[in-house]
Amino acid sequence: MKTDRNNPEVPCPRCRQRGHWFAAQWGPFCSERCKLIDLGQWFSEEHRVSRPLAPHDFEGYDELPPGPELDQARD
Repeated sequence: MKTDRNNPEVPCPRCRQRGHWFAAQWGPFCSERCKLIDLGQWFSEEHRVSRPLAPHDFEGYDELPPGPELDQARD
């Protein structure tokens, strides 16, 4: 597969299978199954943020380019 800066090959966070998942429907996961398993682990607190977030954790995010998923209005 050709390397594409905007669509890098990455491992699925759940099963570690490599692919261009950000272009897929469930990205960065390879499938709905892997996405739902990961979500369940967050709900059951198997995954969690290890420390309280601080303002410096967000430095640089304001410099990210806009994208359709970031530009959507939220109610």
